[in-house]
Amino acid sequence: MIATSVAYDLVFVIHLAAALVTITVFVALHSAGATLARGADHSTLAKRFPSRRNWAARSVHLLALTGIYMAATGGKDVGFSKPWVGVGLLCYLLIAGHMEARTLPLERRIAALVASGESPREMGKTFERSVDVALVLIAVALIAMVTQF
Repeated sequence: MIATSVAYDLVFVIHLAAALVTITVFVALHSAGATLARGADHSTLAKRFPSRRNWAARSVHLLALTGIYMAATGGKDVGFSKPWVGVGLLCYLLIAGHMEARTLPLERRIAALVASGESPREMGKTFERSVDVALVLIAVALIAMVTQF
């Protein structure tokens, strides 16, 4: 990591915070799926799957914005020519695409069913697996960022 300015350092701290928030949100989503699969009571499911847009899961987009800024301003040691930066961007694209196309629509369907009084237990494992795909991609990106190959 090459600190080139105070702004770079601040963006780096935001990048780290966004990574922690993203991991926390996806672990919470996984836990919600597990709760659904186990057949929790309706009040618990209503808390885990509220009928509103999941803005917290979109914290992953902040990772891309801050990462691109750092790659663009970080000098030759932290630039777009480094393979680990490319791996991070590819993982982001895969996570964002999967999340917006699969995970969040499934979460909205589950929330609608829970709001109507149903307990779609069979959807719990599917939701868990969908979140796990994102968590695996986050782990790959994290390994790439730490090793900086």
